[in-house]
Amino acid sequence: MSSLPPILLEIFWLAVWLLVLVVIFVPLERLFAVRPAKIFRKGIGADLAYYFLTSLLLSILLSLPIALLVWTVQRCVPAVVPETMRSLPLWARMVAGLVAGETGYYWGHRWCHEFPFLWRFHAIHHSAEHCDFMVSSRAHPIDLVFGRFCMLVPMVVLGLGSPMDRSGSTVPLVVSLIGTFWGFFIHANLRWRLGPIEWLFSTPAFHHWHHTKSGPINRNYASTLPWLDRIFGTHYLPNEWPADYGIKAKMPDSLIDQLFYPMMPDPPSTPVSVTTEPLPRDADSASQPDQEPTEAVDVVSEPLEEKSASGASITPN
Repeated sequence: MSSLPPILLEIFWLAVWLLVLVVIFVPLERLFAVRPAKIFRKGIGADLAYYFLTSLLLSILLSLPIALLVWTVQRCVPAVVPETMRSLPLWARMVAGLVAGETGYYWGHRWCHEFPFLWRFHAIHHSAEHCDFMVSSRAHPIDLVFGRFCMLVPMVVLGLGSPMDRSGSTVPLVVSLIGTFWGFFIHANLRWRLGPIEWLFSTPAFHHWHHTKSGPINRNYASTLPWLDRIFGTHYLPNEWPADYGIKAKMPDSLIDQLFYPMMPDPPSTPVSVTTEPLPRDADSASQPDQEPTEAVDVVSEPLEEKSASGASITPN
């Protein structure tokens, strides 16, 4: 095995990780599906290609931005900041890293919905007309790099670790691994509701509403800590499930066309204004902490135009 070229060895371990995900999620999605779906559904080939492509490119594309970030932090952030963080026990640095990284990701993700240029790339992820665990891998490399970079920025600035430094890479590595696995879970086609746990950690129900096409858009940006959405006014978790998923635009089917889609003259469209009833929730599901109205909702299609209950501007899904 050690004699294999590095690229082939990395592909091998990605295939092993994919097999583990399949063994975990495929049976669960067959038994507890929100909506029954075929395993080899439309778009599965492109999602598998994204899984390998983005995994192989991520470290390469991130290397220069992270190097520049580390260089800047070393010259601008007082030495007392990283020294203080290094004095904390490992468990405390892990918790701080998770909160800091998730906060950075929340805003990076939200900006992908607020700024049209970033939305061009992020729209590929939202083009899925279904939700299952493999949809987590559907992401343009630029979109994935931007989100990961936003996650790493606060960790590096606070001295919680740097992926460029082997001795200081533990916290970023663990936070990235948690976020990666949790990303597959929250996209999974699982009708589970977890009661009070949903106050603390994101679940499929929470994230499925982020992918709604005709429900309330611009909600639920956090990947693991939904209380950040509560703090920043973008939380939405009723008892129901979304009626549909996706975007208004017709996304090309092939991987190559999707990779070039953000560079096309016309940007991807956001969902149009419609009225819809969400899919009823299973009667045997656990009660939820956020009991919001379940009546029909009008959705606005243009960025920055949907209004929250308080009148604050919220961004497109």
